Amino acid sequence: MIRGEIWWADFGIPFGSEPGFRRPVLIIQSNEFNESRIHTIVVLPFSTNLNLEFAPGNVLFEKEITSLSKDSVLVVSQIYAIDRQRIIERISKISNSFLIQVEDGISLVLGMNKFS
Repeated sequence: MIRGEIWWADFGIPFGSEPGFRRPVLIIQSNEFNESRIHTIVVLPFSTNLNLEFAPGNVLFEKEITSLSKDSVLVVSQIYAIDRQRIIERISKISNSFLIQVEDGISLVLGMNKFS
């Protein structure tokens, strides 16, 4: 698994607003951690609910970019560390220009650009 790759993941039964079931995710964890003995991996889930595009930080991906069957929104506010056993199958990899957009969204959600 490499940073910037899209994989199918099994989240199991959802609770409340959490993602659930089998869905695509983007690997955002650094490659140094991906290659380590750590059993978790940090991901962001995709959703086919295109209304989520308008939430701050989220990124719209057209199906041609992701190799998914539908246009999807990367839900940047739902950062997850999941066990590697939940990662099922590789789908594709996004370009560095899209990864920069995702990083900008993560910075916004985590308030990393604000100084106290």
